[in-house]
Amino acid sequence: MIDNIIKDLSEIIKFDSSQSLPSQGAPFGIGAKKALDYFLNLAKSFGFETKNYDGYAGEVIFGNGEEFAILAHLDVVPAGKGWTHDPFGGEIDYNLKRVWGRGAMDDKGPAVISLYALKALKDEGFAPNKKIKLIVGCNEENGWGCIDYYEKHAHMPETGFSPDADFPVIYAEKGILHLKINFYGNFGFSTLSGGERANMVCDYCESDAPINDAKLKEFGLFCDNGKICAHGKSAHGSCPDDGINAIAPILKYLGLDEIYEKLFEKCYGLKDMHDETGYLTFSPNVISGNKDKISVICDIRYPSTHTLDEVLCRISDEYEIMSEQAPLYNDKNCFLIKTLCSVYNYVTGKDVQPVAVGGGTYARALKCGAAFGPEEVGDENTIHQANEYITFEKIEKCFKIYKLAIERLTR
Repeated sequence: MIDNIIKDLSEIIKFDSSQSLPSQGAPFGIGAKKALDYFLNLAKSFGFETKNYDGYAGEVIFGNGEEFAILAHLDVVPAGKGWTHDPFGGEIDYNLKRVWGRGAMDDKGPAVISLYALKALKDEGFAPNKKIKLIVGCNEENGWGCIDYYEKHAHMPETGFSPDADFPVIYAEKGILHLKINFYGNFGFSTLSGGERANMVCDYCESDAPINDAKLKEFGLFCDNGKICAHGKSAHGSCPDDGINAIAPILKYLGLDEIYEKLFEKCYGLKDMHDETGYLTFSPNVISGNKDKISVICDIRYPSTHTLDEVLCRISDEYEIMSEQAPLYNDKNCFLIKTLCSVYNYVTGKDVQPVAVGGGTYARALKCGAAFGPEEVGDENTIHQANEYITFEKIEKCFKIYKLAIERLTR
C-alpha cells in the first residue's frame, strides 16, 4: 500500500494548485480544480462516497452516525525560488527514498495518506460508529474561502483532526493576523516590490532606486536590469527565523532605517508578548511601494491567551486588517488530545506531551479540533521552502499513526 501512496502522491503533486485566476468550476484556479478532481476520483475508485462542493472543497465519506472530521488541503503556496528539483514534477527519488515537490508535506502528502488509511480500514472490514468526513479544501493557504463555502453548503463536524502541523498533537494554535501597514514620505524610488504571500518569508525583493556599488556590497545586494535586488530564503510565516527576509537589506540600502527598525527590530514592542504557547512572531513578508507610500503586509502570530485588541493597540502607523483568525485552545486532558497523543506515542515508542504552535490549521474550524502531524522534532523543515519533500519513512509512519488514530476515535 505504501508504494501506491507514493505513486498517487507523485501524481497529485504534478498539479500546480497554488491560487490562480478563477474559472468555471475552479474558484481558485485550474490547478486546484485538477488536484481536487484527482483526489475525489481516487477516493471513488476505493468505493467511497464523495462530494465536490463546486471546486471549493470536497469530501470523502465513510460510515454513519455522529460526524467526525479529518481536514486537509490540496492547495499549495507558490513554488518560490531556489529549487534544484522540479517543484511540480512529483519526482520519486528511490536513492534518497523521497518524493520531491510543493505540497509533499504541506498538505497533499498527509491528505493522500489519510485517504489510504481510510481505505485500509475499509478493506479490513472496519465499521466506524461515526460518519467520517475527510474534507479537503483548495484555499487553505490564502484565505480559507474553501471552508467558508463548505460551511454554507454542508455540515461541519464538531470534532476531528487536521494532518497539517506537528506531532505528537497540537492542543493550541496562536492567533493569526495579516496586517497591511502603510508608511508615507518622500522616497527616492518609484517602484519597490517583494514577497509572494503573507504567510511566506520574502525570498526576493527589488527596487529601481539609484545604484550605489559600495552600498550594494555592504548590504549583500546585486543589480539586475537596472534594479537593486536582494535574495533571501523562504520559510513558513509562523517560523520567520527559519528564513532570510529579502526585504530587510533593501530597506537598509534605501536608508529607511526608521521603517526597518519598526518592522525588524522593535516590531512595535509586540515580540515580548508570550504565554505557554510561545512568543509572538512578527514577519513582514510582502512589500510594495512608490515615491510617496510604502505598504507592508506582516504575518503576526500572537499567543493563544492574548487578544487581537492587545496587538492592534500597539500599532502606531496606519494599518488595514487583511485577515484574522482567532487562537485555538484545547484542554490537554480532553479525550481527543489524549487519544491522539497516546496513538503517536504507541506507534513511535516515545513518551511526549501535546504542544502548541504558531501555525494555523483547519482544526480551528472545529469546536474541538487538533492538528496532528506530519512534522516531528528533528525533521528538516522544507514546508513553504524550496525543495520540499517527504520521505518514504515518513509516509509509512504517518500511515500507521493516522490509521490507528481514526480507528480509536471512531470505533
